[in-house]
Amino acid sequence: MQKLNLPTYNFKLKSSENKTLIFDKLRKKYMVLTPEEWVRQHYVSFLIEEKNYPTTLIALEKQLIINNRKKRTDILVFNKEGNHEIIVECKAPSIKITQDTFDQIARYNLKLKATFLIVTNGLEHFYCKMDFENETYVFLKEIPNYK
Repeated sequence: MQKLNLPTYNFKLKSSENKTLIFDKLRKKYMVLTPEEWVRQHYVSFLIEEKNYPTTLIALEKQLIINNRKKRTDILVFNKEGNHEIIVECKAPSIKITQDTFDQIARYNLKLKATFLIVTNGLEHFYCKMDFENETYVFLKEIPNYK
């Protein structure tokens, strides 16, 4: 898999039916290793190892309904009160991050009302803090550490 613009982590990999699988320590099962899953697993490890977010506050591929359609957040981080704190949208490294990507995560956030939005393809990372009063977001250099 491609080297990402994130720290390297040791993942458990295995082969099954001509597919490479990666162990997801949050879902406690092996997942098919797609380029997007590679980014998701790195970013989850980044949040846990570098930013000190507890694993108990992180949910992967959480379903939500928007306009009667099922959608999934890649990574959803809750705060201690159980409110949505961060939504992370992961794309494969080959996918360029565009306005459409931001529109997608913004639609999710109309429902979830998270404080921070992150869009990453593993090579580029964009961090935003919501300004709900002015209905906009402010770009940040990085996401804050867990407090």
